Amino acid sequence: MSNVISIEGRAIGAGLPPYIIAELSANHNGNIQVAFDIIAHAKRAGADAVKMQTYRPDTITIDSRSADFQIHGGLWDGKTLYQLYEWAHTPWDWHKPLFDYARQLGITIFSSPFDTTAVDLLEDLNAPAYKIASFEAVDIPLIKYAASTGKPLIISTGMANEEEIGEAIDAARSCGCKDLAILHCVSAYPASADDYNLATLVDMKNRFNLVTGLSDHTLSNVTAIAATSLGASIIEKHVTLDRSGGGPDDSFSLEPDELRQLCHDSKLAWSSLGKVNYSRSASEKANLQFRRSLYVVKPVKAGERITAENVKSIRPGFGLAPKHLESLIGKTFTQDLGEGTALKMEYIAL
Repeated sequence: MSNVISIEGRAIGAGLPPYIIAELSANHNGNIQVAFDIIAHAKRAGADAVKMQTYRPDTITIDSRSADFQIHGGLWDGKTLYQLYEWAHTPWDWHKPLFDYARQLGITIFSSPFDTTAVDLLEDLNAPAYKIASFEAVDIPLIKYAASTGKPLIISTGMANEEEIGEAIDAARSCGCKDLAILHCVSAYPASADDYNLATLVDMKNRFNLVTGLSDHTLSNVTAIAATSLGASIIEKHVTLDRSGGGPDDSFSLEPDELRQLCHDSKLAWSSLGKVNYSRSASEKANLQFRRSLYVVKPVKAGERITAENVKSIRPGFGLAPKHLESLIGKTFTQDLGEGTALKMEYIAL
């Protein structure tokens, strides 16, 4: 297993800047120009990749109004599953122009396939990677089919327990997937930050020994930044042009300026992690002079004893270290010294 994977030449993993995925999802709201604009904004914001979703309503569910297929509560209350996916899907004939446009801009584009025909379509477009959505993490045949392409695979684990995550990983590995990553996820839309339990991300990283990241459905960037500081190598966020646009996913998605801030702040958080280092940084060295040290704070004569009244630990730092004060009390000065003299060993009769 590997702690580094690669998508279109971009290495992703431990010790590398977080890989930021802008999730287009349904936020085109049925307008291909909006999809183009979101891709352009993602590129300008500094995202590493744009991700689509590849399905039709008939490849993900059936057109039934029975109780099993009704949505109750949440953003999509009152719709059937078929109605939701009819509303939210990205038409398949949009895929090629969107892939072409992203490549023209120089931003990676790939997708989440929801059945084998979607994988076939994306293979025809030479998709560089695949993402398995959290609801499909239990679809072992789909995982195996996507893995058999030999492309990098990212699996969202929302709702999956430890055993199911292990089964998904085993399925991908069994079909030859070498570049495999998993994303900690809470499959609620929007999700609450306190549901994320980011300690789980750390445990997943250690337990499964894979590149690990976060699929974040919260309304701010705080959870994603915190995840970066805990070692998340991938951050995925839904993006939109307008959170009030009324589309299926708009209300829990980032607007362009927020995506730009995420790209900046997550990479800043990553750069602050650095490595274990107890030595002084270059920026600290100039401030060494302002640390405390021992100074003569009253005029003294040769032969006079050192006391807590005539020698004190003060700033700046050109004298002896304060740790010596206790052992020097009672010793005598070798010469006359003025107030404000940095104390040196040569001034003391040992």
